Parts: sequence; C-alpha cells; structure tokens
Amino acid sequence: MALTQPLAVEPCGWVLRVGFARGCRAVLCCPHIFLNIIICRTEKTLDLFLRQYMHKNKNSFLKSKKKIKKRIRNDKKSVFLAQNHSKMAKSDKFINPFTDFGFKKLFGEEANKDLLIAFLNTLLPAQHQIAVLTYKKNEQQGGTAFDRKAIYDLYCEGPNGSRFIVEMQKAKQNYFKDRSVFYATFPIQEQAVKGDEWDYKLAPVYLIGILDFIFDEDKAIKDRKVIHIVELKDQDNMLFYDKLMLLYLAMPNFRKKVEELQSFQDKWLYILKNLQDLSEIPVQLRDGIFKKLFQVADMANLSKEERQDYITSLKYYRDMKNVTDTAFQDGETKGKIEGLAEGEIKGKMEERLKNIQKAIRRGKLSDTEIAEDYELSLEEVQEIRSTRT
Repeated sequence: MALTQPLAVEPCGWVLRVGFARGCRAVLCCPHIFLNIIICRTEKTLDLFLRQYMHKNKNSFLKSKKKIKKRIRNDKKSVFLAQNHSKMAKSDKFINPFTDFGFKKLFGEEANKDLLIAFLNTLLPAQHQIAVLTYKKNEQQGGTAFDRKAIYDLYCEGPNGSRFIVEMQKAKQNYFKDRSVFYATFPIQEQAVKGDEWDYKLAPVYLIGILDFIFDEDKAIKDRKVIHIVELKDQDNMLFYDKLMLLYLAMPNFRKKVEELQSFQDKWLYILKNLQDLSEIPVQLRDGIFKKLFQVADMANLSKEERQDYITSLKYYRDMKNVTDTAFQDGETKGKIEGLAEGEIKGKMEERLKNIQKAIRRGKLSDTEIAEDYELSLEEVQEIRSTRT
C-alpha cells in the first residue's frame, strides 16, 4: 500500500510519511537522523513506536496509544456501517432527511409542496411569507457554454417572483460560503429582461442552507447559534438591501429536547435533526402539518423501488459522513504525531549539536575526526565551529 502524502516538510527538509494499514511502515527522514514509525493494527492492541537511530543505534521510544486506539474504534465503526447499511435501513422507522432521497422525498415532490412551504415560512420574515410555490429547474446554466453552471437541491419560485434555493449540505466543504454567494447570483441574473425597457427591479432571492456541520470560524469563537441570517448592511449595521438573504442552519448546534420545544420553528428543527432516530411520533408532533410529514417519512409507506433507492442514498450519506469524521480525527492524530516527532527530533538535534560543540572546544579531535564520528561533512563541522558561542 502506498504511503500517504507528506504531513510535514520542515524543519531541515524532514519528511514525515504515515500509512495507516496493517504492517505498514512510515519513515521520517532528515539529513542525519532516521526514524521508523511502525504501526501495528490488531483488534486488541495498537502501539505507535517512534524508534530513532543515531550514529551508534541509540534507541528512544515514543508511544501514543490513546489517539490511535480512538482511530481504531472509529475504523471498526466504519466497517460495521459499511457491512450493515441495508440491515440498519430496514430497522429504521423513518427516513433520514439528510440523505438525497429523504430530503427530496419530504420537500421536493409536488404532492409534498405544503411541507416545504410550512418549513420555509418558519425562517422567512413576516413580509415575505409564502402560500404558493412552483418548483423550477434546479440546474442553472452560465451565460455561455464555457461558464460554470449551478445545480441546486431545490429551486422554487413564489407568486411574486421571489426565488428560493434550498441546499442540504451533508459534509463540510471548503469555500461553502463562496459557493452560496455564487449560487445566489443565478436567480438574480435570470430576472434580467432583454431590451431597453427593463428598470432593473428585482424580486427577492433567498438561499437556505441546511448544514450537517459547523463552520470552523464559529467553532473558534464557540458560536452556538443555530440560524445565521446574512443580509446586506452598511457600516452602521443598517439594512441596505432587503431582497437578498442567506440563511444557514447549523443543525449540530440545535440541542433542544422534545419537551423543550416551544415554537413551530423549534419543532421543524427538531424533526430535521432527529427524524431518523425516532422510533415513534412524539406527542408534541402529532398534529397539523407534522402528521403528514411522518406519514411521508414512514419507511413502511415506501414502495420496494423507493426503499432500495433510499438504502443506496443512505449508504452514500453514511460513507461521506464517516470519511469526513475520519479526516477530522486524522487531522488530530496528524497534529499529535507531528508535534511529538518534531519535539523529539528538536531535542535530539540540540543535544547532538551540544556534543559536537563540546568536542570542538576540547580540541582533542580534528575537524575531520569529528565529521567522521558524527557523520557530518567537513564543511558542516567548520560551519559549527565558526558559529559556536
């Protein structure tokens, strides 16, 4: 199995490569030090040994079991999920709305348009509440054949021309905010009227992003808001333009329990977050529009073909989720290994440099002999001699 890409390339040209596979060997190289990281993966034990060889095979060991064992537990979970998608889907009572199938089943079918309207009205300002929606083509072409196109999860239009883009984002994506702004430009451009008579009046454009992750910058400031409303404002924080709004729902931040639900919006957010985990309909959600939602989401009401489509969609969602989570954990492990290895190497290099400087001060060995003992070039010894304090 090929090793992973280098995790670090400094200082002194050190290259750390780690391959997480049974019996895989990773090597950390620098001009005068060679280290082997041997990763042994078994069901019961996992030890990471950092073995450093210097000029006379003096060994030092570095162990970091906790992080790696956590990695193995998640790997086992991944294998379990991969082997049991179909079985788990059959045991679910309701579909997962974060899957492509589940999201479009609930909100993207003509027969269930009232579900989408009810949900959107909990997010939209009072002056822009909607009663009717028309589904539009979700693929938008650029101005020319060479321009980038946009494909939405859902794209709708209200009776007054208002445009609504609804995106379900399952995994964190670089530049997702940039992509959102880019997507929002298409409904604006399509409103242009050919000829000289158009006065540039635009209908409102809304982009609603339902996110199964939290933005990194929000994590950094420990922002726990569920709904982020983005509008164009001036330097005094006064609303400058009210016809463009981006709404992001950070679903991991929604933590209310069913008995804590108060508003209509709370109930919708609770369903989006917990639908796939429910085994029965909570008492608080048994009336009104929610009665229909649970009927549509009930696995027992799916046809054989729909059930198979859902299992495929669920497998894709869980695979993507697991890859994302593993990548994050790998980042933690990578940082741990880099920090430990760099600290160990730095300490050994400083100790080695002191020994070389001590040999130079004693004056008992020539530069050539020091170079041979410490596996240096004559030029390197002379450089150390010229810069020693």
